[in-house]
Amino acid sequence: MTARLTLVSHHLCPYVQRAAIALAEKGVSFERVNVDLAAKPDWFKAISPLGKVPLLRVGRDDAEEVIFESAVILEFLEETEANPLHPADPLMRARHRAWIEFGSAILNGIGRFYSAADEAAFSKESKALSEMFERVEAELSARRSGPWFAGDRFSLVDAVYGPIFRYFDTFDGIGDFGILDGKPLVHAWREALSKRRSVREAVGADYPPRLHAFLLAKGSYLSEIIGLQAIAAPLARSA
Repeated sequence: MTARLTLVSHHLCPYVQRAAIALAEKGVSFERVNVDLAAKPDWFKAISPLGKVPLLRVGRDDAEEVIFESAVILEFLEETEANPLHPADPLMRARHRAWIEFGSAILNGIGRFYSAADEAAFSKESKALSEMFERVEAELSARRSGPWFAGDRFSLVDAVYGPIFRYFDTFDGIGDFGILDGKPLVHAWREALSKRRSVREAVGADYPPRLHAFLLAKGSYLSEIIGLQAIAAPLARSA
C-alpha cells in the first residue's frame, strides 16, 4: 500500500500500542503524533468520532481517510500491508480474534483494578484478573509450542498482550498482588514479549514514570498504596 500513515496516539494508551506493534512487525513506516486527552485539540475532536485514540490517518495524494478503533485499524493493516500477523486458516483466525477480544476484556479488568476505591473492591478486582489469566494459562497449555501465542509465529494476539503485560512491570514495583502467580506459561509469554523489539519500542522511555504518576493521581486504593510507599521510602533510607 502506498500511503502516508500517521498514528494519532497517547503516551499511555495500550490500544495505541497494539497498532504501533503491528506496524513495526510489518515493517511499515509511519509518523506518530501524541495528543493530550485531557485537553483535546480541535483538530483531533474534528476527526475522532468517539474522542478516543488510536486513530490512523491514511493520506494519499488526493485525500485523507481516518480510521478509528484499534481492532479496525489492525484488520485494515492486515488487508493492506505485507507480513500477515493473522493465521491463514479461517477457524484459527477467528479464534485469534476471540482472544484479542479477551485481551480487551483484561484491559477493562486492569482499569477496574487500578481504579478500585477501597480494599474490598481492590481484592475483588485482583481475584477477577487472576481468574482471567487462568483462562489464558489454560489456552497456552492446550495450544502453545513456542514463545508466542501461536507457537513460533508472532501474531496480532501477541501485539495485544504485550501492552497488557507492560502494566505488570509497574504493578510489580508497587506490591505483590499475586495476579500472575502459579501461571508459568503466562510468565514465559510475558518474558518473551518483554524482549521483542516491537513491543519494547511501542512506548517512549518515559512510559514507566508517566504510568506511575497516572496511577498515583487516580485517587484509588492503589494510589494510597503508592502514596504510602513514597512516605516510607525516605524513612527506610534514614533508619
